Amino acid sequence: HAQEDTSPNDPTAKPFHPRFTYPIFGEDEKIYGYNDLVINLSLASGSLAMCFTMKHSAKLPASTVDDVEGTLYKFIPSDYLKNEDTFRANVEKEALTFRPPGTKVFSYARPSTHGDPSSSGKGKSKAQTDGAELDEESPDVSVFEAYHCKWETPGFRDLHRRMQLFILLYIEAGSYIQEDEDKWEFVVLYERRRRRDGNVTYHFVGYTSMYPFFYFPDKVRMRLSQFVLAGPYQGQGHGALLYTALYQYCLSQDQIAELAIEDPSEAFEDLRDKTDLRMLFKNAEFMKEAYGDVDGTGLNGKLGPPADKEWVVGWQKKLKMAGRQWERLIEMLILRRLDPTNPALLKAYRLQVKDRLYRFNFEILVILDKQERLEKLEETFNSVIEGYSGILGMIEG
Repeated sequence: HAQEDTSPNDPTAKPFHPRFTYPIFGEDEKIYGYNDLVINLSLASGSLAMCFTMKHSAKLPASTVDDVEGTLYKFIPSDYLKNEDTFRANVEKEALTFRPPGTKVFSYARPSTHGDPSSSGKGKSKAQTDGAELDEESPDVSVFEAYHCKWETPGFRDLHRRMQLFILLYIEAGSYIQEDEDKWEFVVLYERRRRRDGNVTYHFVGYTSMYPFFYFPDKVRMRLSQFVLAGPYQGQGHGALLYTALYQYCLSQDQIAELAIEDPSEAFEDLRDKTDLRMLFKNAEFMKEAYGDVDGTGLNGKLGPPADKEWVVGWQKKLKMAGRQWERLIEMLILRRLDPTNPALLKAYRLQVKDRLYRFNFEILVILDKQERLEKLEETFNSVIEGYSGILGMIEG
């Protein structure tokens, strides 16, 4: 459960279930020795302070049953409560005082599902939203704010020890990072709500962790490692905006040369593709150079095909994109306007994509004979184009 502040307009809790429990309770995800076992782990929606309770209708002798609390204890901070009344009182008190640690780097606003429709805000303050300006001081509006943190950020280390549990619950094969590796950086997303009485509360939405690697000669490549949203906020578009917050932060930092992603899942790769493409669509300078115009339908600019390599590399550095991702985006942009009746352009495009696929899969392809290699490249090419068409269809369809 995410336990929220108990204001008159908010429910006290939003129950949600984990996607995975095997990192805690084993591969079979079974707990032995209980009938009708119910485990509740409640978290304050701001600070993520925890309360553990469990109930059951019957159990075997203590020496033979699994130790539920003892097992969970290894994965959460030891300061959790076990009395729900005490926990609720703490949540209400803490709701008014908790503030996110770190430096705010991004925000956006949405109509609130929590505020009082009869209330009205006093001041006007603009926040990013989908095409409309919302009054972020109104109880009818939720403002989502992203904060950049490091280990030395006051209050963050304790918060991280609580929020990292979401990594185990929602990321396949997820694991905790080591606190003694001091270079980790984080972007944490919160929902900021205003109550009818004017008080402001903050609620944890999700976070991403990233690690800087040396980038010759004097910069760093920032590699995104973990990316997770709390259960109540999944499936609402916040993932794309958290990724946007992270990307905008990287663009703003002179010492960061590139943003890379560590072993992305298929779902995250789709999210990244759609978000990156939308960002490019909004970049008028890039789009005009790419297509030769902004509103037309042809390919009269630097995209070719084949794309102008010097131009491609220049924009890659400017936008701090990782190499493979940038090449894929370029290929999608060409496909978006490719004339299917022009054999010369189709051939040039096919060769451009296959060249990248050959380089990326070289170790596998090189051991095949020529005919098998050509067949495998053609099969992979067709699969890639199908995927690109799906992504473009989701954005523009």
